[in-house]
Amino acid sequence: MPNEQQHPRTPELPTKSVQLNHTAVYATDRQLSAEFLAAILGLEVGAPFGPFLPVDLGNGVTLDYYEMRTEPIQPQHYAFLVPDEQFDGMIARLETVGVTYYADPGHTDPGRINRLFGGRGAYFDDPDGHNMEIMTRPYARP
Repeated sequence: MPNEQQHPRTPELPTKSVQLNHTAVYATDRQLSAEFLAAILGLEVGAPFGPFLPVDLGNGVTLDYYEMRTEPIQPQHYAFLVPDEQFDGMIARLETVGVTYYADPGHTDPGRINRLFGGRGAYFDDPDGHNMEIMTRPYARP
């Protein structure tokens, strides 16, 4: 039998597909922004991790709030798939803190929700103008 070269095995990855693990969310005040989103979504702010202040979502993804005061924050869009039974509570919390929500991403239909794809959804701004979306059904993609 010929000598076979042994090749080092590549360590197995812990997942079988690509998954988003974390992303940085720029904020002028990381504490304010992280606490705002956590309060609306019914989550908790985690312990600081280096320069980041994490908000862990239910699917293993972490939003790492990063304070940036030296330049303007460029607003981004973040969409959250939320349980239908928690949606009304989130809307109520937005109303309690005086944040206007909208049925559309352009913020032209205030105080209303949408009913896209058989679910419910709404958009609102966080303290830095990030366009946040809560929805109870994922978008049906072609």
